[in-house]
Amino acid sequence: MSTLNYLCYICDRFIRYNFKFNIVMFKTILNIPGKAGLYKLISKNTELFIVESLTDKKRMPVYISSKSIYLKDIAIYTTGEEEEVPLHKVFVAIKEKENATRTFLNPSAATADELRAYLAEVLPAFDRNRVYPNDIKKLLTWYNLLTDAGINDFAL
Repeated sequence: MSTLNYLCYICDRFIRYNFKFNIVMFKTILNIPGKAGLYKLISKNTELFIVESLTDKKRMPVYISSKSIYLKDIAIYTTGEEEEVPLHKVFVAIKEKENATRTFLNPSAATADELRAYLAEVLPAFDRNRVYPNDIKKLLTWYNLLTDAGINDFAL
């Protein structure tokens, strides 16, 4: 095998691995009610999950009864043709707006009007009656956590 062919083979393997890794990562990221941050699913059995925090990499058990939610199952209410837009599509829109970096808006310091204006730029048809400022704050915080963790391919 020539050097050029070998280099192409290595690049192809690297791209495929990273593509699969990011997709699998987004499908295994959890929000645990009552716990701050996001968690990566490490393993599960009939009674509990083992999760790892995206921020400090600490592992902990979480019982199935805690009603953990996969990010792939979350959606944002809209007033358009689609009643809901999946979270990964909103993250893709934020990524395009922010050029794959953290949001310029600090979610914890922003006012309700600033949060609504930001989401209106990203998702103009969001339902202003059912999407609250705390929801937008959580959305932007999650996006920043995922970006900091190196997860920026949000396509399913």
